Parts: sequence; structure tokens; C-alpha cells
Amino acid sequence: MTRQPWSYVPAALIAAAALAPVLVLVYMSIGADLLFDGRTFEIVLNTVLLAVLTVTGAVLIGVPLAVVTTYADLPFRRVWVALLAAPLAIPSYLGAFAFFAAFGPGGEIETLTGIATPRAEGLIGASLVMTLYTYPFVLVSTRAALQSLDANVVDAARTLGLTLPAAMFRIVLPRAANGIAAGALLVALYTLSDFATPAIMHLDTFTRMIYVDYHAFGLDSAALMSLQLLALVVIVLFFESRIRVRRERPGRVLQLPLSRAVNSTAFALAGVVVLAAIVLPVAVFGAWLVREGVVGFEPRYALNSAYAALLAALGAVIVALPVAYAASAGWFGRLCERITYLGFGIPGIVMGTALLYLGLRLPLLYQTLALLVLAYILRFLPLAVGAVRSSTERVENNLVGAARSLGATPGEVFRRVSLPLILPGIVAAAALVFLEAMRELPATLLLRPTGFDTLATYLWRVYEAGHLGRGAVPALALVLVSGVALVLMLSGEARRRRLTAG
Repeated sequence: MTRQPWSYVPAALIAAAALAPVLVLVYMSIGADLLFDGRTFEIVLNTVLLAVLTVTGAVLIGVPLAVVTTYADLPFRRVWVALLAAPLAIPSYLGAFAFFAAFGPGGEIETLTGIATPRAEGLIGASLVMTLYTYPFVLVSTRAALQSLDANVVDAARTLGLTLPAAMFRIVLPRAANGIAAGALLVALYTLSDFATPAIMHLDTFTRMIYVDYHAFGLDSAALMSLQLLALVVIVLFFESRIRVRRERPGRVLQLPLSRAVNSTAFALAGVVVLAAIVLPVAVFGAWLVREGVVGFEPRYALNSAYAALLAALGAVIVALPVAYAASAGWFGRLCERITYLGFGIPGIVMGTALLYLGLRLPLLYQTLALLVLAYILRFLPLAVGAVRSSTERVENNLVGAARSLGATPGEVFRRVSLPLILPGIVAAAALVFLEAMRELPATLLLRPTGFDTLATYLWRVYEAGHLGRGAVPALALVLVSGVALVLMLSGEARRRRLTAG
């Protein structure tokens, strides 16, 4: 009889916990009226249109910038790449707060300059903000695909009579199509999952209406809409799973000599994007800080955020270890790992709705910090599993075997051999979960204990009260957290490139 790995049992239990929110939603929705009236049609239409417009905008911005930053000989290229990737680490709701406050009658732009601007709201406003904070998905995935293409293919096409623009459209971009599609699907997934941006922009989408129904005590209706939203997410995840980014044998990297006009256009596009996505929000939040200072803000909001995020980071790492080891042991472990990835695909508002119902049925959990931390763990467990597994796969089996042959117990082998080797991955996993939990808004709004405000929920509270200026400190603090996330992301990419090159 074959002995199963020790990690299979805890991995199976963790996978069952990751699947539980979906089962809870199904149970909650039993008895809810399935209506397809004008309101439902409007919600579906708004949600789909927001996703389509955001994906279109992200591709139109991300692909040209990816081509230019990959192939053109730009001055300070690494700086531009870092700046253009920065919005990926910033929650879109921070941009929505800034745009909502900056534009329109009485907005910050009109107050400071006297220039009247249209209000940023509705479908157009939400699409614009979502595009600015999701196009880096397309930029990063397209750059990765372009960097693997051999310039000799383009040279061969040029010798056969194709102009450079024709070679780009007929040779380069089709070969990078899978990378573009992968980024576009990530944009769609993020857009479908986002709650705060449509809500701030007064656009009725699934996420906003789930929150409204929850406050109207329509939990069965909220659960039904959550399942409908989850169905859209599953469709996107299915198409994403079918995408295989083409990897070619590395060759000479293509270099594009840009004319002065094209170079100026590229710089203008990049500059406008950086100004809109980074400079504008920081300037708005800075103006609030100068004008109103720290009125209404208490340090405990930051401490609450850090405390809950730290508990989530520790819990996620502990839970990720058996899942990562099980995934390396066989097909059953890989299945458990794939199930845990479901949490990252479930929108925060959907996760919050399911766990809220669970808390109502288990009074010991209702409105407790434990339930909020559980939501963070289930949401961001895939980040921890991915980082830990990449470290465990680099632990050589012969080192473990040698330690066992010298009489060490499995616990001693893990503590003295494996743990020191995988510790960098554990630290990276904890940092990623900590940063994401600090910025999580919808699940925190639904599950936080009474009186337990975080940076994100305090920012939401001042928005609902109309005192936007009081959001300066939490907004700038979340921008700082996002900057740390960006540094970790870029350092991780650099580390992976060094390992690949080695």
C-alpha cells in the first residue's frame, strides 16, 4: 500500500475551507426570487460594459507602451517602466476618490485653477479610472511576451519587402497575442471584482448592488447576485486558463529606431498616464493634508489595519506551507492548490457576503476579528501559496535524504534544513498578504467588528459623510503601502530574471 504524503490531509481541509464560501452562497440563495427585470438588466449591462470599456482602454494604452518600452532605445527606460507599472500596485478606489474630488463643479481643479471641468462619474468616469489602474496588467504581460521574441524573424520579414510598421502588425503583435490576451483577461477579472470604484462613481454594478442589498437586509438577494457575478468571474477564469503565453528561443532583441515625432508621442502618452494615475491623486491628497491636516484621523486606524493584516499574513503562511508541499507531492495536492486559488477569483464583496452569513449562523464568529482575518486568508492565500511553493521547489531532495539518513526526524529536517532554505519565500509571502490585506476594502466593510476602523474603511466613511478632505492621511498612507508593494513586485521580478539567467 502506497503511503500518502503527510501534507495531503491538511491540504484537503484547507481546500474545503476555500470552497466553503461558494457553497454558503448557494445555500443562501435558495428561495430567492430569480428575476430578470429592468433593474437586473441594467446591472448586468453596466457590469459588462464597464469590463469591456476598461479592457479596451487598457489594451489601447498598455500595448503601445509595452512595444515602446521593450524595443525603443528610450532614455531612462527602467525609470519609465517602473513609473508605468506603478498604478498596478495602487488600489483603484484611491484613484476614484481623487478623480471624484478633482473634477466637476467645485472640484479641486476648479478651486485651484478656476478651470471648469466635467464631473468624473457614471460609466465613463468608472471606465477611465479602472483603465488607468489596470492597464499595467496588459503592459507587463505584453512586455514579457515581446521580450521572448527573436528580432531575426522581423529582419527576415523586412528583407521580403515588409515595412517596419507592417512587420510589427503582421509579425510581432500576432506572436504576442497570447500575452496581450492574458493581460486583458486579468483586467476583466479585476474590473468585475472591484466594488469601490463603481460605487464612488455612482454606477450600479453587481458589486455595488450586493452591498446595497446587504444593508437592506436582503441577504438572499445579495447571495443570488453574488453567484451571478461569480458566474461571470468563472467565465473569465476559464478563458484565462486556456491562454498559453508563447515562449520562443531567446535571440537578438529587436531595436526600434524611433523618429522624433513618434518619440515625442510616446513620451506624451506615458507622461499623461503617469500624471493622471499617480501625480493627480498624490496632489489631491496632499492638498487635503495642507488644508485640513489630520482632523478626525486617529492612529488606531493604522494600528488596526496593521494588526489585522499581520494576523492574516501569519495565518496565510502557516496555511500555505502544507498546500505548497502537497502540490509538489502529486496530483491530489495540485488539485487542492488549484481549489485554494478560487479565493483570489472571488470578489471581496462576495467573500464578505458568504462569511457574513456564516457569522450570523455562528454567533461566536459574528463581528469578530477572527472572521475578518479568515476572509483575508481565504482571499489572499494564493499569493502565499505561490511564493512558498516556488521556494519549496528549490529545496533539493538529496539534502533532505542526507539529513534523514543521518538519523534526523522529519521535524528536525524541516526545522534545520528545509526552513532556512524556504525562509525568503515565506517572508515574501507574508509581505504580499500583509500589503494586500492592508488595502482590502469591501470584505472589511462587511466583516469588521463594530468600532474597528481601518485605513480603508475610515477613508470610505469620510467619503460617505462627504468630508473628503479628512481622507488625506489614510489615502497617503495607503499610497505608501502601495509603493512598498511595487518595490517588492519589481524586486521579485528582478530576482526571477537573475535565477532564469543563472
